Amino acid sequence: MNQLDLIKKLPKAELHLHIEGTFEPELMFEIARRNKVNIRFKSEEEIRQAYDFHNLQSFLDIYYEGAGVLLYERDFYDLTMAYLKKCREDNVVHTEIFFDPQTHTDRGVSFDTVFKGIHAALKDAQKEWGITGHMIMCFLRHLSEESAFKTLTESLPYKNHIIAVGLDSGEVGHPPSKFERVFAAAIKEGFLTVAHAGEEGPPSYIWEALDLLKVKRIDHGVRALEDAELMKRIIAEKMPLTVCPLSNLKLKVFNKLSDHNLKKLLHQGVKVTVNSDDPAYFGGYVNQNFIETAEALDLSADEIKQIAVNSFEASFLSIEEKAKWLTIIEAIK
Repeated sequence: MNQLDLIKKLPKAELHLHIEGTFEPELMFEIARRNKVNIRFKSEEEIRQAYDFHNLQSFLDIYYEGAGVLLYERDFYDLTMAYLKKCREDNVVHTEIFFDPQTHTDRGVSFDTVFKGIHAALKDAQKEWGITGHMIMCFLRHLSEESAFKTLTESLPYKNHIIAVGLDSGEVGHPPSKFERVFAAAIKEGFLTVAHAGEEGPPSYIWEALDLLKVKRIDHGVRALEDAELMKRIIAEKMPLTVCPLSNLKLKVFNKLSDHNLKKLLHQGVKVTVNSDDPAYFGGYVNQNFIETAEALDLSADEIKQIAVNSFEASFLSIEEKAKWLTIIEAIK
């Protein structure tokens, strides 16, 4: 079986996906028209041309602008269902979706509206296609600790349907330590924790995420290789890294995909996974990330299968569900 056929056949879990980052230009225009919201772009092609980023912040500027057309429960449902259809095409059988309440509540959209739209789409996808999903609520690190605490309070009526809290947005200058107290409060409420660290930020941010935020996964984490002691710890603790190759390429974390350190991390025993991050903006959903990475790094069939195995082992699925999918992967030759 060649690489492409194997990637298509393998069941996969996606663990690093921002639902607001799946906003394709066609849907953005459709919802903007529906909600009578003016956007500065005159065409879908003009939006695509704007997706030429030079760093994380230049991406975030357009990311937040696009999210501004999302106003109603139906909008969040349509956005999430469009992504779940991509999951079905890519054989992503389980997804753990990041959502950013503050992006919406700060402009007057209620937490309830955001939650209900996303949650309803997840339920329908499970009923129709058997795709399972979890919701992970992220705090925007460029905003204040006070704002994060307010969001945590707003989430409590829904906490049985939100498996974890995370930390995203512009990394540099906003270390995980800024949110240590918020994460401690979230853990007391029963949330698991994850955090973006070590993408643009230094390895010290990964240490902080581990020590202060008590995370179960590091989102990105590609700069861990710069710190030998950190690598020893990540390997010993089997700490997963949710790596996003095409995102790293688009945001100039690596100059070209063949420079990416995913294979080095994998060979050193790190539990790396492949994810799409913000696929509408970064040029590819999960299978595209697998395909381009496998080609650029010359990944073997065994390495590709190991990454798929890692995605389930690193997920927040039950032990029984993990075992089911690992058995299926093992049987693929």
